[in-house]
Amino acid sequence: MNEFRVRSKVWLEFDGQPFLGDGRYRILAAIENTGSINAAAKQLDISYRKAWSQLQVMEEHAPFPLLERRLGGKGGGATLLTEAARELLKKFRELRKQVNSAADRSFEDLFL
Repeated sequence: MNEFRVRSKVWLEFDGQPFLGDGRYRILAAIENTGSINAAAKQLDISYRKAWSQLQVMEEHAPFPLLERRLGGKGGGATLLTEAARELLKKFRELRKQVNSAADRSFEDLFL
């Protein structure tokens, strides 16, 4: 069955440069879940280098710290999201939900 539907993509920019979109959102969410950039990259099946470079770009433009790093030792190191980064993820998730709901309503009004 062919299904006719609308799709939308949301991202945030700083000074005209991409800051947070679906890919970077997934990296931050994976870090939140795993406590590690390396584990997050493995979970997402991307290279550590790619994850790290995306995080560096974000941190250069972010108006607040995104990551809290704990150096290794007996228990090993960790990378955690700051409270501000967790709030950013929460708000971005809600923004996507609202944009998609609005797009769905408009689509239904116009096409169905």
